[in-house]
Amino acid sequence: MKKIKLTDDTKKGLLQALLKRSPSQYGAYEKTVAEIISRIREQGDQALFACTKEFDHFETNASNILVTEAEIDKAVDALEPEFVKVMEKAASNIRSFHEKQVRNSWMDVREDGSILGQRILPIARAGVYVPGGKAAYPSSVLMNVIPAKVAGVPEIIMTTPPSGDGSIDPATLAAARIAGVDKVYRAGGAQAIAAMAFGTESIPRTDKITGPGNIFVALAKKAVYGHVSIDSVAGPSEILVLADETANPRYVAADLLSQAEHDELASAILITVSEKLAQQVETEIEDFLSRLSRREIMEKSLENYGYILLADSLSDAIDAANEIASEHLEILTENPFEVMTQIRNAGAVFLGEHSCEPLGDYFAGPNHILPTNGTARFFSPLGVDDFIKKSSIISYSREALEKAHGDIELFARREGLTAHENSIKVRFEQ
Repeated sequence: MKKIKLTDDTKKGLLQALLKRSPSQYGAYEKTVAEIISRIREQGDQALFACTKEFDHFETNASNILVTEAEIDKAVDALEPEFVKVMEKAASNIRSFHEKQVRNSWMDVREDGSILGQRILPIARAGVYVPGGKAAYPSSVLMNVIPAKVAGVPEIIMTTPPSGDGSIDPATLAAARIAGVDKVYRAGGAQAIAAMAFGTESIPRTDKITGPGNIFVALAKKAVYGHVSIDSVAGPSEILVLADETANPRYVAADLLSQAEHDELASAILITVSEKLAQQVETEIEDFLSRLSRREIMEKSLENYGYILLADSLSDAIDAANEIASEHLEILTENPFEVMTQIRNAGAVFLGEHSCEPLGDYFAGPNHILPTNGTARFFSPLGVDDFIKKSSIISYSREALEKAHGDIELFARREGLTAHENSIKVRFEQ
């Protein structure tokens, strides 16, 4: 990890380095992604099956692209019962948290006969992308699907790339059943995103696509946005630990590595006012690296995007944390709740030494699909609101419109829109 003094210049350099990890920086892949999307739009299933054979080395067709209920039964039976129970507990926590986000339609009826309101409805069909291949993340299935179910989405489909023999990770399928997915399809990569965005003979068009993926998936989501809604164009994972001299260095080191192990582009940052803590954390990291399984990935991540920033004051440390706007922010200070009140930008905030980041990844209930690459300045975690749409309701009686028609006509005239003005005036012709 790079240990540097926190100054305006070093902070600026750090922010520039982190932004290089954004999917928007990988323009070299955009042409390939655009070609795949175009093929799916024009050829539907034919192109989808060809891409699956080319990229996932499995021959899909109309009869095997849909994962059957029997296959899901087999997958659930293949898992140890203890793990299934853990997923069910996690699902219950996630559901309980997101149920508190539900909002209701409302109407405001006034004495003059005007009625204003907002109607809230779920989208008709949600599409969830789940990575396959080297890693399987059933936790992401739960996090993507359960908010949609709580929002009342009538149909939720899922796509995930098959292995060479056509199989799907059993934990992924079990999580899909626990969360309430309606249909699971064998499709991955940019071609799966295109299929959910535009529809094919086998895969129906969706209204929103959520879920993580590699650079091709991220760029495909970016390309289809506007034809369909998406959650975000997510970048690599990141953690920022804000700590003072009271923090346990072993906990800090363990938590930094919990994100560094995701991939070589993951970012792990410690901001502290304590030189002693910084040194202790470095020692603990070396100890953990000698014993943990994904050492090579973690070492590369820390070499590229691992930082220990030494701040002159806690106030400076908090300012830096707000500018970095990390996906995960742990506050390990003497009074974490007080510090939290000064945090404006973070995807998820973890308070105190026993609130480590994996708690949020798997079990606590808040969503682990979070804004990355500084977008926590203006984006929020995935939630129920991502799966609803709102319509404004307006109803005026003649009496109510009569009081306002002169004002509306004046506004329309000032904008030079005479037909707008006329639409109001004709209702008061003698």
